Amino acid sequence: MARDDLTADPTGTVGPTAAGAPAGTALDALAEDHGDARWAYGTGFHDPLAGLDTAVPDGVDGDVLAAYCLMLGDDALIMSHRLQEWCAHAPELEEEVALANIALDLLGQARLLLTRAGQADGTGRTEDDLAFLRDAGEFRNVRLVEAPRGDFAFCMVRLLVFATWRLALLDRLTASRDPVLAAAAAKGVKEVAYHRDHAAMWTIRLGDGTAESRRRMLAALDAVWPQVGELFTPHEVERRMAEAGLGVDPSTVRAEFDHVIADVLAEATLPVPDLAAPHEPGRGGRDGVHTAEFDALLAELQSVARAHPGATW
Repeated sequence: MARDDLTADPTGTVGPTAAGAPAGTALDALAEDHGDARWAYGTGFHDPLAGLDTAVPDGVDGDVLAAYCLMLGDDALIMSHRLQEWCAHAPELEEEVALANIALDLLGQARLLLTRAGQADGTGRTEDDLAFLRDAGEFRNVRLVEAPRGDFAFCMVRLLVFATWRLALLDRLTASRDPVLAAAAAKGVKEVAYHRDHAAMWTIRLGDGTAESRRRMLAALDAVWPQVGELFTPHEVERRMAEAGLGVDPSTVRAEFDHVIADVLAEATLPVPDLAAPHEPGRGGRDGVHTAEFDALLAELQSVARAHPGATW
């Protein structure tokens, strides 16, 4: 896309940054004995929080910090899972690679945040424990990310909404008093800016495309929009974190979200949906109240780890 307001992220960096890769092939790396066997993310990973000051800031309740990290981490983990479901189903090979990379970015964010949660609350739970050994009611993700995969139009509209919202949050979270949250956000803004722009590009292409692609985009907007209200309804944990200078009150990023979404939809010749009914506090994913589809998602996500408890590879 050539539009400056859609391609530049808040840090002034366009697109993702590439990390250096080790010598040899991926299979060589998997075959090496790193002395760090893991369930969730393969072998060879080091402590996600290595090199960061992990002390809970003065005057901060570690349990509240952990709860906040779970919210942001669960959002990333479940959205990553839904995007992974597009492997072998995307309309073209290049798009499969793009969606897989976006999913991996979010999985990396989930690792940092879930590890921080287990460290901050003093339980010592690992990222694997939190990803695979919690029941549905213990997850704190917004319900937008748990909806079934849908068609490609739904995937792009959901990704556009999710990434626009998350980018605004992460941009502000870079100023967090918690060094771990600030570092995770600084890395995340570069990644999520690309996610947003990728979804915006497809939204414009499909919305202003054929009659069929436009029909599907309109249907996708109708399906996604009822979930938007929850994104901006602050939970008590989010309020407390914002007041302490550690987190972000999501209601404060609504104007930025509306501006970006309106700009993209105008370019796509699509209408901005009417505002949905306000979200009812206490009845959403942040409170562990999830959709029926979430149980099936979690059963698939956790099936192998629960079938072979304690196993490593």
